[in-house]
Amino acid sequence: MASLQASTFLLSSSSKQIHATLSVPKLPSFGFSVPKVPLPSMDLSTRDGFINTIPLEKNAISSPLVHDSSSVSMATIQLYAMLESIADRVEMHHNVGQQRENWNTLLLNSINMITLTAATMAAVTATGGAGASVFGLKVTSTLLFSAATGLLVLMNKIQPSQLVEEQRNATRLFKQLQREIETLLAIGSPCKEDVKDAMEKVLALDKAYPLPLIGVMLEKFPESLEPTVWWPKIQSRKPNKEKHFNGKVESNGWSEELEMEMRQVVEVIKRKDSEDYERLGNRALKMNKVLAASGPILTGIAALGSASMDSSNAPWAAIIAAVAGALASAVNTLEHGGQVGMVFEMYRNNAGFFKHVQESIESTLSESDMDKRENGELFEMKVALQLGRSLSQLRDVAKRSSYSRMEGSAIDEFASKLF
Repeated sequence: MASLQASTFLLSSSSKQIHATLSVPKLPSFGFSVPKVPLPSMDLSTRDGFINTIPLEKNAISSPLVHDSSSVSMATIQLYAMLESIADRVEMHHNVGQQRENWNTLLLNSINMITLTAATMAAVTATGGAGASVFGLKVTSTLLFSAATGLLVLMNKIQPSQLVEEQRNATRLFKQLQREIETLLAIGSPCKEDVKDAMEKVLALDKAYPLPLIGVMLEKFPESLEPTVWWPKIQSRKPNKEKHFNGKVESNGWSEELEMEMRQVVEVIKRKDSEDYERLGNRALKMNKVLAASGPILTGIAALGSASMDSSNAPWAAIIAAVAGALASAVNTLEHGGQVGMVFEMYRNNAGFFKHVQESIESTLSESDMDKRENGELFEMKVALQLGRSLSQLRDVAKRSSYSRMEGSAIDEFASKLF
Protein backbone atom coordinates (compact mmCIF):
# COMPACT_ATOMS: atom_id res chain seq x y z
CA MET A 1 0.00 0.00 0.00
CA ALA A 2 2.76 2.36 0.81
CA SER A 3 4.41 1.73 -2.59
CA LEU A 4 1.17 2.38 -4.48
CA GLN A 5 0.61 5.64 -2.61
CA ALA A 6 4.16 6.73 -3.42
CA SER A 7 3.78 6.01 -7.14
CA THR A 8 0.46 7.85 -7.25
CA PHE A 9 2.02 10.87 -5.58
CA LEU A 10 4.91 10.90 -8.09
CA LEU A 11 2.59 10.72 -11.10
CA SER A 12 0.39 13.53 -9.81
CA SER A 13 3.38 15.76 -9.11
CA SER A 14 4.97 15.12 -12.54
CA SER A 15 1.71 15.92 -14.35
CA LYS A 16 1.48 19.20 -12.48
CA GLN A 17 5.07 20.03 -13.52
CA ILE A 18 4.39 19.23 -17.18
CA HIS A 19 1.19 21.22 -17.10
CA ALA A 20 3.04 24.13 -15.63
CA THR A 21 5.78 23.91 -18.22
CA LEU A 22 3.40 23.81 -21.24
CA SER A 23 1.12 26.56 -20.04
CA VAL A 24 1.36 29.71 -22.25
CA PRO A 25 0.13 33.10 -21.13
CA LYS A 26 -2.72 34.56 -23.16
CA LEU A 27 -1.81 37.41 -25.56
CA PRO A 28 -3.95 40.52 -25.67
CA SER A 29 -6.26 40.76 -28.66
CA PHE A 30 -5.96 43.69 -31.12
CA GLY A 31 -8.93 45.42 -32.65
CA PHE A 32 -8.41 45.10 -36.46
CA SER A 33 -9.84 42.74 -39.04
CA VAL A 34 -8.37 41.38 -42.30
CA PRO A 35 -10.61 41.81 -45.33
CA LYS A 36 -11.58 38.69 -47.14
CA VAL A 37 -10.07 38.31 -50.62
CA PRO A 38 -12.47 36.70 -53.07
CA LEU A 39 -10.96 33.56 -54.48
CA PRO A 40 -11.14 32.97 -58.26
CA SER A 41 -13.60 30.42 -59.39
CA MET A 42 -11.93 27.06 -59.61
CA ASP A 43 -12.77 24.86 -62.54
CA LEU A 44 -12.86 21.38 -61.12
CA SER A 45 -13.74 19.75 -64.39
CA THR A 46 -11.67 16.73 -65.18
CA ARG A 47 -9.73 16.23 -68.43
CA ASP A 48 -7.84 13.09 -69.22
CA GLY A 49 -8.31 11.91 -65.66
CA PHE A 50 -6.80 15.05 -64.03
CA ILE A 51 -8.58 17.83 -62.18
CA ASN A 52 -8.04 21.23 -63.78
CA THR A 53 -7.65 23.82 -61.03
CA ILE A 54 -6.08 26.60 -63.20
CA PRO A 55 -8.46 29.48 -63.93
CA LEU A 56 -8.89 30.38 -67.62
CA GLU A 57 -8.17 34.06 -68.23
CA LYS A 58 -9.59 34.89 -71.64
CA ASN A 59 -8.53 38.50 -71.44
CA ALA A 60 -4.91 37.52 -70.87
CA ILE A 61 -4.89 35.32 -73.97
CA SER A 62 -6.26 38.07 -76.16
CA SER A 63 -3.93 40.72 -74.76
CA PRO A 64 -2.13 42.72 -77.47
CA LEU A 65 1.19 42.44 -75.68
CA VAL A 66 1.06 38.66 -75.60
CA HIS A 67 -0.03 38.57 -79.24
CA ASP A 68 2.90 40.72 -80.38
CA SER A 69 5.46 38.69 -78.49
CA SER A 70 4.08 35.47 -79.91
CA SER A 71 4.22 36.83 -83.47
CA VAL A 72 7.83 37.95 -83.04
CA SER A 73 8.70 34.57 -81.58
CA MET A 74 7.06 32.79 -84.52
CA ALA A 75 9.02 34.92 -87.02
CA THR A 76 12.23 34.06 -85.21
CA ILE A 77 11.39 30.35 -85.28
CA GLN A 78 10.60 30.52 -88.97
CA LEU A 79 13.89 32.25 -89.74
CA TYR A 80 15.82 29.61 -87.80
CA ALA A 81 14.01 26.90 -89.77
CA MET A 82 14.92 28.74 -92.94
CA LEU A 83 18.56 28.84 -91.85
CA GLU A 84 18.55 25.05 -91.59
CA SER A 85 17.15 24.78 -95.11
CA ILE A 86 19.70 27.26 -96.46
CA ALA A 87 22.56 25.36 -94.81
CA ASP A 88 21.30 22.19 -96.49
CA ARG A 89 21.23 23.96 -99.87
CA VAL A 90 24.78 25.19 -99.37
CA GLU A 91 25.92 21.63 -98.77
CA MET A 92 23.96 20.32 -101.76
CA HIS A 93 25.37 22.89 -104.20
CA HIS A 94 28.88 22.34 -102.86
CA ASN A 95 28.66 18.56 -103.30
CA VAL A 96 27.04 18.78 -106.73
CA GLY A 97 29.69 21.28 -107.81
CA GLN A 98 32.47 18.88 -106.84
CA GLN A 99 30.72 16.06 -108.66
CA ARG A 100 30.37 18.08 -111.87
CA GLU A 101 33.98 19.22 -111.66
CA ASN A 102 34.94 15.55 -111.62
CA TRP A 103 32.70 15.04 -114.65
CA ASN A 104 34.59 17.74 -116.53
CA THR A 105 38.00 16.24 -115.72
CA LEU A 106 37.03 12.61 -116.39
CA LEU A 107 35.14 13.30 -119.62
CA LEU A 108 37.92 15.55 -120.94
CA ASN A 109 40.63 12.98 -120.26
CA SER A 110 38.55 10.05 -121.51
CA ILE A 111 37.53 11.71 -124.78
CA ASN A 112 41.09 12.86 -125.48
CA MET A 113 42.46 9.37 -124.81
CA ILE A 114 39.83 7.79 -127.06
CA THR A 115 40.43 10.33 -129.84
CA LEU A 116 44.22 10.10 -129.72
CA THR A 117 44.13 6.29 -129.62
CA ALA A 118 41.90 6.19 -132.71
CA ALA A 119 44.11 8.78 -134.46
CA THR A 120 47.19 6.65 -133.70
CA MET A 121 45.52 3.59 -135.19
CA ALA A 122 44.64 5.55 -138.32
CA ALA A 123 48.23 6.81 -138.60
CA VAL A 124 49.57 3.27 -138.26
CA THR A 125 47.23 2.18 -141.05
CA ALA A 126 48.67 4.88 -143.30
CA THR A 127 52.10 3.19 -143.11
CA GLY A 128 50.68 0.20 -144.98
CA GLY A 129 50.06 -3.38 -144.00
CA ALA A 130 48.23 -6.56 -144.85
CA GLY A 131 44.50 -6.60 -145.53
CA ALA A 132 43.54 -8.24 -142.22
CA SER A 133 45.49 -5.77 -140.14
CA VAL A 134 44.04 -2.79 -142.06
CA PHE A 135 40.52 -4.10 -141.53
CA GLY A 136 41.05 -4.54 -137.79
CA LEU A 137 42.50 -1.08 -137.34
CA LYS A 138 39.74 0.38 -139.52
CA VAL A 139 36.93 -1.10 -137.43
CA THR A 140 38.54 -0.22 -134.11
CA SER A 141 39.38 3.38 -135.00
CA THR A 142 35.93 3.91 -136.50
CA LEU A 143 34.25 2.71 -133.32
CA LEU A 144 36.51 4.87 -131.15
CA PHE A 145 35.91 7.97 -133.25
CA SER A 146 32.15 7.36 -133.17
CA ALA A 147 32.21 6.95 -129.39
CA ALA A 148 34.25 10.16 -129.05
CA THR A 149 31.71 12.00 -131.22
CA GLY A 150 28.79 10.91 -129.06
CA LEU A 151 30.56 11.78 -125.83
CA LEU A 152 31.59 15.17 -127.19
CA VAL A 153 28.01 15.99 -128.19
CA LEU A 154 26.84 15.11 -124.67
CA MET A 155 29.65 17.02 -122.98
CA ASN A 156 29.16 20.10 -125.12
CA LYS A 157 25.44 20.01 -124.41
CA ILE A 158 25.72 20.07 -120.61
CA GLN A 159 28.97 22.09 -120.35
CA PRO A 160 30.31 20.67 -117.04
CA SER A 161 32.69 23.59 -116.41
CA GLN A 162 29.78 26.02 -116.71
CA LEU A 163 27.69 23.88 -114.35
CA VAL A 164 30.52 23.97 -111.82
CA GLU A 165 30.59 27.77 -111.96
CA GLU A 166 26.83 27.86 -111.41
CA GLN A 167 27.17 25.76 -108.26
CA ARG A 168 30.03 27.92 -106.99
CA ASN A 169 27.92 31.04 -107.40
CA ALA A 170 24.90 29.38 -105.78
CA THR A 171 27.00 28.27 -102.81
CA ARG A 172 28.41 31.77 -102.33
CA LEU A 173 25.03 33.50 -102.61
CA PHE A 174 23.29 31.06 -100.27
CA LYS A 175 26.06 31.64 -97.72
CA GLN A 176 25.59 35.38 -98.13
CA LEU A 177 21.85 35.02 -97.50
CA GLN A 178 22.59 32.85 -94.48
CA ARG A 179 24.81 35.55 -93.00
CA GLU A 180 22.15 38.19 -93.66
CA ILE A 181 19.54 36.21 -91.71
CA GLU A 182 21.97 35.53 -88.88
CA THR A 183 22.74 39.26 -88.65
CA LEU A 184 19.03 40.06 -88.61
CA LEU A 185 18.47 37.61 -85.76
CA ALA A 186 21.44 38.96 -83.82
CA ILE A 187 20.76 42.71 -83.95
CA GLY A 188 17.01 43.06 -84.40
CA SER A 189 13.57 41.64 -83.78
CA PRO A 190 12.44 39.99 -87.03
CA CYS A 191 8.87 40.34 -88.27
CA LYS A 192 6.69 38.59 -90.82
CA GLU A 193 7.94 40.85 -93.62
CA ASP A 194 11.49 39.67 -92.95
CA VAL A 195 10.36 36.06 -93.21
CA LYS A 196 8.54 36.75 -96.47
CA ASP A 197 11.56 38.57 -97.91
CA ALA A 198 13.93 35.75 -96.96
CA MET A 199 11.59 33.15 -98.47
CA GLU A 200 11.42 35.07 -101.75
CA LYS A 201 15.22 35.28 -101.87
CA VAL A 202 15.57 31.53 -101.35
CA LEU A 203 13.09 30.73 -104.11
CA ALA A 204 14.76 33.23 -106.47
CA LEU A 205 18.13 31.55 -105.89
CA ASP A 206 16.60 28.13 -106.52
CA LYS A 207 15.25 29.38 -109.84
CA ALA A 208 18.48 31.09 -110.87
CA TYR A 209 20.72 28.10 -110.09
CA PRO A 210 18.75 24.86 -110.55
CA LEU A 211 20.25 21.53 -109.56
CA PRO A 212 18.61 19.16 -112.11
CA LEU A 213 20.00 18.73 -115.61
CA ILE A 214 16.80 17.65 -117.36
CA GLY A 215 14.02 20.11 -117.99
CA VAL A 216 15.17 23.11 -115.94
CA MET A 217 18.87 23.33 -116.87
CA LEU A 218 19.95 26.82 -117.85
CA GLU A 219 20.45 27.48 -121.54
CA LYS A 220 24.15 26.97 -122.28
CA PHE A 221 24.12 28.59 -125.73
CA PRO A 222 21.64 31.52 -125.68
CA GLU A 223 21.45 33.99 -128.53
CA SER A 224 23.11 36.68 -126.43
CA LEU A 225 24.24 37.18 -122.88
CA GLU A 226 21.47 37.83 -120.38
CA PRO A 227 22.58 38.80 -116.84
CA THR A 228 21.80 36.24 -114.17
CA VAL A 229 18.96 37.31 -111.87
CA TRP A 230 19.11 35.65 -108.45
CA TRP A 231 17.06 38.17 -106.44
CA PRO A 232 13.29 38.72 -106.20
CA LYS A 233 11.74 41.28 -108.49
CA ILE A 234 12.08 44.69 -106.89
CA GLN A 235 8.78 46.53 -106.93
CA SER A 236 9.22 49.94 -108.50
CA ARG A 237 7.91 52.68 -106.25
CA LYS A 238 6.13 55.66 -107.70
CA PRO A 239 6.90 58.88 -105.84
CA ASN A 240 3.80 60.11 -104.11
CA LYS A 241 5.25 63.43 -103.07
CA GLU A 242 8.06 65.71 -104.04
CA LYS A 243 11.23 65.58 -101.98
CA HIS A 244 12.50 68.76 -100.37
CA PHE A 245 15.89 69.00 -98.68
CA ASN A 246 16.19 71.49 -95.87
CA GLY A 247 19.88 72.26 -95.93
CA LYS A 248 22.66 69.77 -96.58
CA VAL A 249 21.30 66.82 -94.63
CA GLU A 250 17.71 65.62 -94.57
CA SER A 251 16.41 62.95 -92.26
CA ASN A 252 17.86 59.44 -92.12
CA GLY A 253 21.30 60.39 -93.44
CA TRP A 254 20.21 61.42 -96.94
CA SER A 255 21.05 64.65 -98.70
CA GLU A 256 20.69 66.05 -102.18
CA GLU A 257 24.42 65.65 -102.73
CA LEU A 258 24.26 61.96 -101.77
CA GLU A 259 21.32 61.35 -104.13
CA MET A 260 23.23 62.92 -107.03
CA GLU A 261 26.26 60.81 -106.15
CA MET A 262 24.20 57.59 -106.29
CA ARG A 263 22.64 58.58 -109.61
CA GLN A 264 26.07 59.20 -111.11
CA VAL A 265 27.27 55.81 -109.85
CA VAL A 266 24.33 54.16 -111.62
CA GLU A 267 25.27 55.96 -114.85
CA VAL A 268 28.87 54.75 -114.62
CA ILE A 269 27.71 51.18 -114.02
CA LYS A 270 25.42 51.33 -117.06
CA ARG A 271 27.90 52.96 -119.44
CA LYS A 272 31.08 51.16 -118.40
CA ASP A 273 30.79 48.05 -116.24
CA SER A 274 27.59 46.48 -117.58
CA GLU A 275 28.40 47.18 -121.23
CA ASP A 276 31.96 45.89 -120.89
CA TYR A 277 30.97 42.61 -119.28
CA GLU A 278 28.13 42.04 -121.71
CA ARG A 279 30.57 42.59 -124.59
CA LEU A 280 33.13 40.17 -123.14
CA GLY A 281 30.41 37.65 -122.30
CA ASN A 282 29.08 37.68 -125.86
CA ARG A 283 32.61 37.07 -127.18
CA ALA A 284 33.05 34.11 -124.85
CA LEU A 285 29.65 32.81 -125.94
CA LYS A 286 30.56 32.97 -129.64
CA MET A 287 33.88 31.26 -129.00
CA ASN A 288 32.19 28.52 -127.01
CA LYS A 289 29.63 27.95 -129.77
CA VAL A 290 32.37 27.58 -132.40
CA LEU A 291 34.39 25.18 -130.27
CA ALA A 292 31.34 23.14 -129.26
CA ALA A 293 30.39 22.66 -132.92
CA SER A 294 33.95 22.05 -134.17
CA GLY A 295 34.79 19.15 -131.86
CA PRO A 296 32.01 16.73 -132.90
CA ILE A 297 32.41 17.75 -136.56
CA LEU A 298 36.11 16.88 -136.52
CA THR A 299 35.59 13.55 -134.76
CA GLY A 300 32.76 12.80 -137.21
CA ILE A 301 35.09 13.50 -140.15
CA ALA A 302 37.71 11.28 -138.54
CA ALA A 303 35.15 8.49 -138.13
CA LEU A 304 34.15 8.74 -141.81
CA GLY A 305 37.76 8.79 -142.92
CA SER A 306 38.54 5.80 -140.77
CA ALA A 307 35.56 3.90 -142.14
CA SER A 308 36.67 4.65 -145.72
CA MET A 309 40.08 3.08 -145.29
CA ASP A 310 40.85 0.06 -147.49
CA SER A 311 43.83 -1.37 -149.30
CA SER A 312 43.52 1.03 -152.25
CA ASN A 313 43.08 4.41 -150.49
CA ALA A 314 44.34 3.54 -147.03
CA PRO A 315 47.07 6.25 -146.86
CA TRP A 316 44.83 9.20 -147.76
CA ALA A 317 41.81 8.16 -145.72
CA ALA A 318 44.03 7.27 -142.77
CA ILE A 319 45.82 10.61 -142.93
CA ILE A 320 42.51 12.48 -142.97
CA ALA A 321 41.27 10.46 -139.98
CA ALA A 322 44.49 10.98 -138.02
CA VAL A 323 44.66 14.74 -138.68
CA ALA A 324 40.96 15.28 -137.88
CA GLY A 325 41.30 13.26 -134.68
CA ALA A 326 44.33 15.28 -133.55
CA LEU A 327 42.54 18.55 -134.26
CA ALA A 328 39.45 17.34 -132.40
CA SER A 329 41.57 16.53 -129.36
CA ALA A 330 43.12 20.02 -129.45
CA VAL A 331 39.71 21.70 -129.79
CA ASN A 332 38.28 19.65 -126.93
CA THR A 333 41.22 20.53 -124.71
CA LEU A 334 40.86 24.24 -125.51
CA GLU A 335 37.10 24.25 -124.86
CA HIS A 336 36.83 22.14 -121.72
CA GLY A 337 40.41 22.31 -120.43
CA GLY A 338 40.31 26.08 -120.87
CA GLN A 339 36.78 26.07 -119.37
CA VAL A 340 35.33 28.51 -121.88
CA GLY A 341 31.83 27.72 -120.58
CA MET A 342 32.92 28.67 -117.07
CA VAL A 343 34.29 31.99 -118.38
CA PHE A 344 30.95 32.75 -120.06
CA GLU A 345 29.05 31.93 -116.87
CA MET A 346 31.42 34.15 -114.89
CA TYR A 347 30.72 37.09 -117.21
CA ARG A 348 26.99 36.43 -117.03
CA ASN A 349 27.08 36.36 -113.23
CA ASN A 350 29.16 39.56 -113.08
CA ALA A 351 26.68 41.29 -115.36
CA GLY A 352 23.96 40.16 -112.97
CA PHE A 353 25.89 41.60 -110.05
CA PHE A 354 26.02 45.05 -111.66
CA LYS A 355 22.35 44.84 -112.56
CA HIS A 356 21.55 44.02 -108.93
CA VAL A 357 23.53 47.02 -107.64
CA GLN A 358 21.87 49.26 -110.20
CA GLU A 359 18.34 48.10 -109.32
CA SER A 360 19.03 48.42 -105.59
CA ILE A 361 20.15 52.04 -105.95
CA GLU A 362 17.28 52.97 -108.27
CA SER A 363 14.71 51.32 -106.01
CA THR A 364 16.06 53.14 -102.95
CA LEU A 365 16.09 56.52 -104.69
CA SER A 366 12.53 56.04 -105.96
CA GLU A 367 11.25 55.95 -102.36
CA SER A 368 10.12 59.49 -101.58
CA ASP A 369 9.68 58.95 -97.84
CA MET A 370 13.13 59.34 -96.30
CA ASP A 371 12.20 57.46 -93.15
CA LYS A 372 11.32 54.35 -95.17
CA ARG A 373 14.70 54.31 -96.89
CA GLU A 374 17.78 52.61 -95.56
CA ASN A 375 20.06 55.02 -93.74
CA GLY A 376 21.92 57.11 -96.33
CA GLU A 377 25.39 56.83 -94.80
CA LEU A 378 25.01 53.08 -94.33
CA PHE A 379 23.73 52.64 -97.88
CA GLU A 380 26.64 54.62 -99.31
CA MET A 381 29.11 52.48 -97.37
CA LYS A 382 27.49 49.27 -98.64
CA VAL A 383 27.63 50.42 -102.26
CA ALA A 384 31.27 51.43 -101.88
CA LEU A 385 32.20 48.04 -100.42
CA GLN A 386 30.29 46.18 -103.13
CA LEU A 387 32.25 48.07 -105.78
CA GLY A 388 35.57 47.64 -103.97
CA ARG A 389 36.10 51.34 -103.27
CA SER A 390 36.43 53.65 -100.32
CA LEU A 391 33.89 56.41 -99.72
CA SER A 392 36.22 59.08 -101.07
CA GLN A 393 36.95 57.04 -104.21
CA LEU A 394 33.23 56.48 -104.81
CA ARG A 395 32.58 60.23 -104.56
CA ASP A 396 35.45 60.95 -106.96
CA VAL A 397 33.95 58.53 -109.52
CA ALA A 398 30.59 60.29 -109.23
CA LYS A 399 32.24 63.70 -109.73
CA ARG A 400 34.16 62.51 -112.80
CA SER A 401 30.98 61.09 -114.26
CA SER A 402 29.18 64.39 -113.71
CA TYR A 403 32.01 66.38 -115.35
CA SER A 404 32.18 64.01 -118.33
CA ARG A 405 28.44 64.33 -118.93
CA MET A 406 28.61 68.13 -118.85
CA GLU A 407 31.59 68.15 -121.23
CA GLY A 408 30.05 65.50 -123.49
CA SER A 409 33.04 63.13 -123.20
CA ALA A 410 33.15 59.46 -122.28
CA ILE A 411 34.23 58.48 -118.80
CA ASP A 412 37.41 56.40 -118.76
CA GLU A 413 36.97 54.71 -115.37
CA PHE A 414 34.89 51.77 -114.19
CA ALA A 415 32.68 51.91 -111.13
CA SER A 416 33.95 48.61 -109.74
CA LYS A 417 37.52 47.72 -108.84
CA LEU A 418 36.72 44.13 -107.89
CA PHE A 419 35.98 42.58 -111.28
